[in-house]
Amino acid sequence: MEIRNLLRPHLLNFTPYSSARDEFKGTANVYLDANENAFGSTAADKYRRYPDPYQKQLKHSIGAIKNIGPEHIFLGNGSDEPIDLLIRAFCNPGKDRIVIAPPTYGMYKVSAEINDVGVVGVPLNNDFSLDKERIIEAVEPGIKIIFLCSPNNPTGNCIEPDSIVEIIDKFQGLIVLDEAYIDFAPQKSMIAQLAGHKNLVILQTFSKAWGLAALRLGMAFADPEIIDVLNLIKPPYNVNGATQDLALKALQNHKEMKSMVKEILKQKKELKSMLLKIPSVQEIYPSDANFLLVKIENAHNVYLQLIEKKVIVRDRSKVDLCEDCLRITVGTEKENVELVKQLKILC
Repeated sequence: MEIRNLLRPHLLNFTPYSSARDEFKGTANVYLDANENAFGSTAADKYRRYPDPYQKQLKHSIGAIKNIGPEHIFLGNGSDEPIDLLIRAFCNPGKDRIVIAPPTYGMYKVSAEINDVGVVGVPLNNDFSLDKERIIEAVEPGIKIIFLCSPNNPTGNCIEPDSIVEIIDKFQGLIVLDEAYIDFAPQKSMIAQLAGHKNLVILQTFSKAWGLAALRLGMAFADPEIIDVLNLIKPPYNVNGATQDLALKALQNHKEMKSMVKEILKQKKELKSMLLKIPSVQEIYPSDANFLLVKIENAHNVYLQLIEKKVIVRDRSKVDLCEDCLRITVGTEKENVELVKQLKILC
């Protein structure tokens, strides 16, 4: 499969903006090329210079943990940036379409609609499993990207890897697999599958297991040809220097992240046990993520009443297949106990 054949034609010979740090890539003692303030800032002197536009050091550190070369890595402003860039690069506005499997993460649809790209929805089965046959049947000329989320948001379940591989093998466009919650799942990441599938893109993030949501740092793993396309059209300095520094610091404490994940999974088990003792809780769906999808009587009203108690969960009661459901993130032990306390009062 040729990635170039999927690309929007006007990008084949596109010349990107060339920043000062693109033109000079080494190190020097005097930098007078980028119109920065050489005197620095009262806040933090080290950030007076523009950051590395390609985050080379950070990619090497990520690659060492993920067991993949830095040429396979793109870093962006959350996972939302690569989602948007992939649609902008490979889908022609007013002509091409993407496939999603609702209920799922909302930004796939939002990014497509912003770019005037059509959206074909192939709903999950009633048990939240992927309807791979219908997804394959939905593929027709003009379908450029299929977005899948595993573990899925908001349902929390993983997709069977064999189903994903079957779709990859039968589709001549891009498969974007969002693994934002993979660190909480018993299932392994499919990054190892990149070697044999040129049309696979995997998204991960620092917002969940790494506990760095405020940094807005997302990762895309793919064939170097796809990574080159994303680098071609991204903003010059899309990941700021402070984010790069803090992410590098976090990566040095990989064991601490694993320990936090273990504690979150422990708290998830305890939270589920407490919730099941509440009479109005009708069902708690299996979860491979750091949240629970909970079916509860009068979910929307409960959501509003929890807000009055300063306890915030996510109301998913109006989402297809998630009627009367709240999505509850696993918090600290104290937060979980407070949630259950308020639910017992309200329900």
